[in-house]
Order: sequence, then C-alpha cells, then structure tokens
Amino acid sequence: MANLDWVCVPRCYEVRRNYLAGQITSDHPLKQQTVSVVDSNPLSRALEGTDPLSQFARLDEERDDPLSESRGEFDLKSKRRDRDRVDQEDNTLQWSSRRLGILNRFTTNEKLSLSTSFLVTSGSMDGGSDSIKVQTVVADKTRYRLEQLDHFDDGSMRHMMDLTQQEYIQRFEQLKQELIQSWHSDQRVKALKIGIQCAKMLADTTVLQFYPSQYVLITDILDVFGKLVYDRLRSKASGDLGASAAVLERERETARDTCQNWFYKIASIREILPRLYLEMSIFKCYEFMTSNRDEYEKQLHRLTHQLRGIADPLVSTYARSYLVRVGVSLTSSKGYIRENFSDLFVIYPQIFRFVARFNLHPEIVTATSYLQLYAPAFDYMLLCLVHKCELYTQDMLKECKHLKNNGAILMSILSSFTSEFVAANALEFIELINASDTPGISKSQLLRLLGSCVSTCAPLQEQRVTFLKVAFETINKQTDPNEYINSVETWATFVSQYFTIHEVNRLLGQLNSRMFLGNAYEKHYSQLQNILTRIMQNYRSIELLLIQPNFLPYLDLFHKDSVRVEVCKNILSYYKQNSEEYTCDAVVTNALMYIGKILNDSVNALTVEDERRQISQLVNVFIHKVNFGSDLERQLGFFVEARGTFSNLDAVYGTLVQAACKLATRNRSKSTGFVKACIAYCFITIPSIGSVQQQMDLYLLCGQLALRYLCLGQADACFEAALQLVNDLPAATVDFDGMPRSLERYLVSYLCNMLATLIVVPDSPEQGVLYFLRLLVDVVGRHEFKSDSTARVTIYLHALDMLYVQSLEKFPYHIQGVVSNDNLYGHDPKFLTEVNNMCAQVVDAILLQLKSLGMAQQVRAQAELSLELFLRIVRYADLEKESVVQLAVKLWLLANKAQSQMDENTLPQTLRSVEILYKQVVDSSPRQAQSIANLLMRMRNS
Repeated sequence: MANLDWVCVPRCYEVRRNYLAGQITSDHPLKQQTVSVVDSNPLSRALEGTDPLSQFARLDEERDDPLSESRGEFDLKSKRRDRDRVDQEDNTLQWSSRRLGILNRFTTNEKLSLSTSFLVTSGSMDGGSDSIKVQTVVADKTRYRLEQLDHFDDGSMRHMMDLTQQEYIQRFEQLKQELIQSWHSDQRVKALKIGIQCAKMLADTTVLQFYPSQYVLITDILDVFGKLVYDRLRSKASGDLGASAAVLERERETARDTCQNWFYKIASIREILPRLYLEMSIFKCYEFMTSNRDEYEKQLHRLTHQLRGIADPLVSTYARSYLVRVGVSLTSSKGYIRENFSDLFVIYPQIFRFVARFNLHPEIVTATSYLQLYAPAFDYMLLCLVHKCELYTQDMLKECKHLKNNGAILMSILSSFTSEFVAANALEFIELINASDTPGISKSQLLRLLGSCVSTCAPLQEQRVTFLKVAFETINKQTDPNEYINSVETWATFVSQYFTIHEVNRLLGQLNSRMFLGNAYEKHYSQLQNILTRIMQNYRSIELLLIQPNFLPYLDLFHKDSVRVEVCKNILSYYKQNSEEYTCDAVVTNALMYIGKILNDSVNALTVEDERRQISQLVNVFIHKVNFGSDLERQLGFFVEARGTFSNLDAVYGTLVQAACKLATRNRSKSTGFVKACIAYCFITIPSIGSVQQQMDLYLLCGQLALRYLCLGQADACFEAALQLVNDLPAATVDFDGMPRSLERYLVSYLCNMLATLIVVPDSPEQGVLYFLRLLVDVVGRHEFKSDSTARVTIYLHALDMLYVQSLEKFPYHIQGVVSNDNLYGHDPKFLTEVNNMCAQVVDAILLQLKSLGMAQQVRAQAELSLELFLRIVRYADLEKESVVQLAVKLWLLANKAQSQMDENTLPQTLRSVEILYKQVVDSSPRQAQSIANLLMRMRNS
C-alpha cells in the first residue's frame, strides 16, 4: 500500500490513568489460612472419653485402685531412674560418640583370624548339633543347660584365617546377632559361651594396629549381652501387670537370686580376662542385689585390683577403660578411676620396653603407632576422671611430672583436661613439653595439643607474652619443616586471636624465612593455606592484615598457580564478609588490586564459566568498597587503573561502567566536564566487553545518563553505537542450566525502551530529521527473525507510537534542559510531513510482515497484530482519508476471519475501545468524531 495517505491527527482528549480501587483488609492475601475443626457432637466426645465427666470418673477409679497406685509408683521410679541414667551418660560424653572415630582411625590391611564355635556356615544355618532345641519342661531345660556347661571345651572351635578387615567386622556382627537370637530362643548358656569366647579374643594382640577397633567390636557384643541380662532381671523384678505387693516382693527375690546366679556362673570362668570382662558387662545388675551406692564403689575397687593380673599393658589398659566406662554410669565417685591410673603408672614403664622392641623392628609397628594405640583408652579414662570434678587434676599433673617418658600421658592430659585448667597452668605445661623426651612422641605433637587448648582459652593476660615467647622458642628449634609447620598451624589461631598485629606480622615473617629454605613450601601448601585462613578468621581487622609488610610476601610462598588462586579467592571472600563498608586507604587498595590481578591473570580461554563468575563477583565486591568520598577525580582514576588490571573479566568491566555512571551522578558542580569524562571512560570501556547484550544495555544506560546531564554529543554516540550492535546480537544465549534461551523478547523490550528514550532526543543538525528512528527501523528491517516471529511487527508498532508522539505540539514528558523536537521544530509543517511519510513507511513494513505471518499459517498472531495496527490507525491517523479508512476496514475484516482462533472477548473489546474514543472526541473534534462514527458503521455492517 504505497499510496497510503497518512496524516497524524492532533490529540484532542486528555489521557488519564485508571487506578484500581483499594480495599482495606485485616488479613494478608498471601497468608495461609488455618481451619480449626470443632466437633460439636457431645456423644462422640463422651465415647472417646474426652469429656470432663468421663475424665473425672477415670481419675477417681485410678485413685481408688491400689494396684494402679502401686504400678504408678513403680513406673514413676523407673522413669526417674531412666532419666537419671540418661543425664549421667550425657554428662560423661557417651562412648558411642567415640566408637565410630576409633573404627575409622585404627584400620589394617593385614589378614585377621578369628576362633569361635558359633559362626555357622550357610550349609548349617538350620542349627546342626550345636543348636539347642526349645524345651517345654523346666527340669529338662535345667539338666540340658548343665550338660552344656559340662561339655564346654574347645573341641568344637573353628579357626577362621586370612580374613580381611571388612570380613572380620561382618563375622562379629554375625556373632552379635547369634547371641541375640540364642538369648531370645531361651538358650542362655549359648549366649554366655559366645560372650566368653568374644572376651577371650581381647587377649589377641597379633595385629597391634587393629586392637582398638577389635576392642570396640568385642565390647559392643559384651554390652549387648549385659543389656539382655539386665533387661531380663528388670522384667522379673517389675512383675506382672496388676500383681499384688506380696507377689511383687517374691518376684524381686527371684530376680535377686537369678542375679546372684549370673555372677556365680561368671565367677566360675577359669581365665581371668573373660571372667573380668563378663562381670564388668553385667556390672549394672548389682542394683538388683543392693541399693547401697557405696557397694558399687567397693566392687569397682575389687575389679580394679583383679585387673592387675593382666600382663600385657595394652590389654590391661583397655580392660581398665571398660571398667571406667561401666562405672561412670552407676556412680559419681572418681576414686576407683584414680586407683586405676595409679596401677597404670606402675606398669607404664613396661610400655616402653615394647617401644624399644619395636624401634628395633619397625616393620611390625613403629613406636609412634604403638603409643597411639593407647590414646583412646587414656583419653576416655582421663575425661571421666576430670569431668565435673577437678579433685585429681593437679594430682595427675604432678604424677606426670615425675613419670619418665611421660609424653603419652601428657598428650592425653592435654586432650582430656579442660582448656581452662590448661590455660591456668600454661607455663607449667610448656616446661613439661620442653623437658619431655619420649620415644615415639615428638614435641611437635605436644605443642599442637597445647596450641589448641590455649586457642580456646588463653592464659592470664600478664603471662601471655612470656608464654608465647617460650613456646615459639621451642617451635623455632624444630629442624624438621614438617613438624615446624604443623606446630605453627595450630598456634596461628592463638597468636591472631589474643595478640597485636605486630605479633601476627612477625609470625608471617618467620614463616616466610623458614619455608623458603630449601623450597620447603612446595610440600606444605595446605598447612600454609590453613595458617592464613586461621589468621583471617580470628584477627579483628582484615584491612590491618592487608597492609602488613609480610602479608603480600607470604603469598609468594604459593608458587603453584591453582593453590595461589584459591588463596587469593579466600582472601577476597574474607574481605567481603569482614571488612568495613568502604575503604579509601591506598595501601589496602593496592594490596587488593595485587590480589585481584592474580585472579584476573588466572582466567583464560579454558576457564569454566562458573570459575569466571566467582572471581568476577569477588573483584566486584572489592571495587564497590573502594570509595574516596568527595574526591571524584581520584575515584575515576581508580576505575581507570582497575580497567587496565582486570582485562579478562567482562563482568568486572560491566561493574566499572555502572560505577562510573553512578560516579557521574555525584557531580555537584555546574560544569559538565567531569560527567563527560565519566561517559568517555564508559564509551571506551564498553567495547572491551565480550557480551553484545551487555554492551547494548550499557550503551543505552550511558546515553540516558549523557542526556540527563545535557551531553548531547555523547548521548548520540552511545545511541548510535547501541543500534549498530543490534545485528551482532546472537539469536539465543545459554542459561545457567545449559538450556538455550531466545533473545527475541529481550530485543523487543530493549528497542521499546530505546524508542521511549528517543522521544526526547533532539535531532542533530548534522544527521537530519528523525535520524535515530530511521536507523532503528533500518536495523530492525535487516535483522534476521524467524519466519513466524512477531517481534519485528511489535517493534514497528511501537515505532508508530513514537512517531505519533513526534507529531504532537507538546510531548508527554521531557528532560529538564533538553530541547526536544516539539520545541526544536515548533510543530513545523515540513517536520510533520516527514513524520507522516515515516508513518506510512512503517505501516507498509507492518503490512508486509502481516502477509508473511499469513503465509506461515500464523493466523491468530496475524489477527491480533492486525487489531493492534487497526487501533493505532483509529487513534493516530486522519480517518477522513479514504485510503486510511479502507486499510482500517480491511484489517478489521482480517481479524474477523480468525475469530474462531481468538479470545471471544477480543473483537467486542476492540469495538468498545473505538466507541470510547468516539465519546472522547465528539465534543472537542466533531470532524474526527464523524469519521470514527462512519468507521463504526462500516465495522458493524461488516
């Protein structure tokens, strides 16, 4: 339709905004509604026993029933006893919290052996000759059990050799299940024999490094056996439900007799180790024979004395640990634990006879590994000794002083005693460490434990400097770089938490000197990284750390690129979380620039996008925190320096451009020179960004900023650069989840934003009338869209909106100080002719696209866009022109043909919009109203 006679009509009605009516409400519309269902039927409540009368009646019945009263008293005592037991176990840090750590720590690759007569193979799972049939006559059952005890020998023992650790653990799990099954099958003797055979295995120290785990596995079975015995005795003592007091007393007597029988049976075991372990496993059952707590302590002392008969110090130590574990849940007395330590100190020198032997044969086990086997037992016993009781702390420390080769005990003391006690005696502990010369225990190990304690609770203020000096004199004497760095790693927390920045700087300097010797840093990257992390975590000011003379040289210890980058990322992360809101310190800024440059230089073509994004976010945080206040030139100079430093990070460039735009808005002077400098900085920076989409966004932002500050030449350059990039925009981008995402919607939104801005942009005398609009239409016409896309038509329709605004005498909005086209041309007829011609060209382009949509079978999209163009013709064009009216009618008919594929309300609403427009102009412009009325008639007739 090249002969379209388009003429824009003036707006002769007032545009008003229609606001939705508000409504006051007491509830938030997004708040979840809770519905309470109340049962109003009293009969149902009565049947359930929840009505008040039924409750009172039931309480009266229970109050008058003596059996209920007796049982209630027993239940109350049971609950109180269970609660007290749980509290005691919680207070002593249950063994169950330690067992998993022992199993994970003490492992072996050697083959293990196991001897038992109760592990059946798959072919004999049905029982075999060893299985005991369930008897129904009490006399027969008793006789059969006696026969089983008489025939208790090793003739049926099976020896399993060459078991792996996992197979060994599975066999013990099978033994545990066999014991439980035997017990529930009324085979008590068999369960006892399983317990005896398991306890005998605790004398086997063939595979030394696995002994602590072996102890855990076997004592698990003994704990199960003890619990089964205790639960059975408890069920006997509690009696049947509803039994009389006399019956209950007889039941308790029976339980007491049964308990004594169990102890007699165990006392008849010939070998000392299984006899003691079995008695300790059921030690809790003494409560059925006595209620005197002093009796518990007496029996614990008796067992302590009997444990002196175990010759092997490792076996003896773990047996004492088991005794302590049993005792702490029954009595709060610590006397028997102290006596166990007295006995241990007697046999302690014997341990080092084994150490000397292993020094000669390190292929069996090293001295260090052998002494570590004692640690779980020593630690647990000491913890139980000092838990909520400081009666024996000084006593134990004094004993340790007079003990030769006291390193193993000293390690356990440092691990188990409270940090407050260690801090109060810090100088004494450091003297002990200096004097310690224990084979298999290095001073580095002791220093690490002491460092952990004082990091939690520091010594007295007046002792700290002396203590630190003495401690680091010992640490610096260590010639082995591994021991030195391990010690410093622990003490870094203490130094950074309780001392000044000068001490921290001195520590970093000492590390630099020591670790550069012989390139020792190459083997200790993880420790060096941990030291820096602990210092940053515990020191109060990250800014003070950054300006220390030894901080940046410390980074030179990390020669490996991957580690160096990780360290720099950690530094910027801590700076992000713990720094001040802003910084203007030049030294801090230079340090952060140095760290950021390391990260920037690590980015290359092979860097994954996630890594690039992480680094960019860290650098962006640093850039946002640098603020020189009112010194805007200095701030812009920092941005210039940052642009040269972070050349590999597009996201950082984007942040710099936005920061420069924000900086321009802080200019309070009337001169626009600084604003032009900021925009020039942005204009130079944007082309270095790889993303076309980001470039377009930033050009538009800078152009709008330039327009706001009356820098029209810079604004024109930015808008033109943005439009020139449209054809470079890719058809799709990739989301974070790897899925492609079309950019058509973005392009439509972007160009609509551009058109809204171009309304107030005055034409340049060098570029002609409506230069930017012509450029936009030309760019859109050359851009490749899909054949069924509606994007191009949508953009053209908004261009038609912008052209109509250009024809108005006064634009709907302006920028203060900018002379827009309405004031520039003053509604000149020549300018209006150019606008009308441009409108006709845009309409022709829209009609071509509507035809393409019809050929692509996009009937609904074609009809909806036809109505959009139809409404713009009705509002903007002079309907006295026949060619315009004919075009409007054709568009209306085109939309009517696709009525079945459109929303049923679309056409009626469109007709109603034309009617409303008629009412708006009927008084102010009768000629235009008559034209609209004629069009309405033709629409209804069609």
